[in-house]
Amino acid sequence: PPCHPTSGTISSASFHPQQFQYSLDNNVLTLEQRKFYEENGYLVIKNLVCDADIQRFRNEFEKICRKEVKPLGLTVMRDVAILKSECAHGEKMITKVQNFQEDKELFRYCTLPEILKYVECFTGPNIMKTSRHPLHQDLHYFPFRPSNLIVCSWTAMEPIDRNNGCLVVLPGTHRGSLKPHDYPKWEGGVNKMFHGIQDYEENTARVHLVMEKGDAVFFHPSLIHGSGRNKTQGFRKAIACHFASADCHYISVKGTSQENIEKEVGGLANKLYGIANTVDLKDIWMFRARLVKGERTNL
Repeated sequence: PPCHPTSGTISSASFHPQQFQYSLDNNVLTLEQRKFYEENGYLVIKNLVCDADIQRFRNEFEKICRKEVKPLGLTVMRDVAILKSECAHGEKMITKVQNFQEDKELFRYCTLPEILKYVECFTGPNIMKTSRHPLHQDLHYFPFRPSNLIVCSWTAMEPIDRNNGCLVVLPGTHRGSLKPHDYPKWEGGVNKMFHGIQDYEENTARVHLVMEKGDAVFFHPSLIHGSGRNKTQGFRKAIACHFASADCHYISVKGTSQENIEKEVGGLANKLYGIANTVDLKDIWMFRARLVKGERTNL
């Protein structure tokens, strides 16, 4: 398929006079799509990223797993549930790579025109870029606001369903507040910094996002979501990036429910970059933003 597909469901629309809180006026989303995001906090766009790009991202991920490339600042996260297995090796042990801003191939995902076209529907044109996972809100990790000008783009790199651990979302929860997060008490442990919500309504409706290769979902940072266990012998590969408007401002998380992640990220920043772990979450994010821009000034 072409690298910049156009979907018949996407067209310009004359919107009726209506107040939208979670998306900006644009000529990309239909009125129905804006209403869906407003009510549910997520929107799936089918076949958005082409096969050629997906294959390039897969190839780069495999190079990282084989340690053929070692981008500056990249964090390779190994799955605690697999580490104890004697038969697991190579990419089967790796659950996620993050902080890939110095990897030109993976970071190219964050600049794809077809991704940015939709991102700007939620953030505006002035953008700063930024395995099994318990139910959580991404806003827990972010020391900036307003949340309505932040969006995640998450793209399936292969068919994903409930058997290999698709995303599960709780529609409409983006309209609520940020909830306290911490490590779940799972048998076998949980991966580093995979915090989960401690108090949510168990009976809240859930939607499992079954996706094909190249499908992309865009969702609000307050949307409660997670992913299930991969019960297959294969992989469940996806690539994602968070985007925020340059109009967002940093906040202090001292005395809030985000203080626990601030301490944990501070320890990791000290290990990776030699930053004093007394530095707060805001300063660490500002340091990462400077890395993305190519600056090397120390804090």
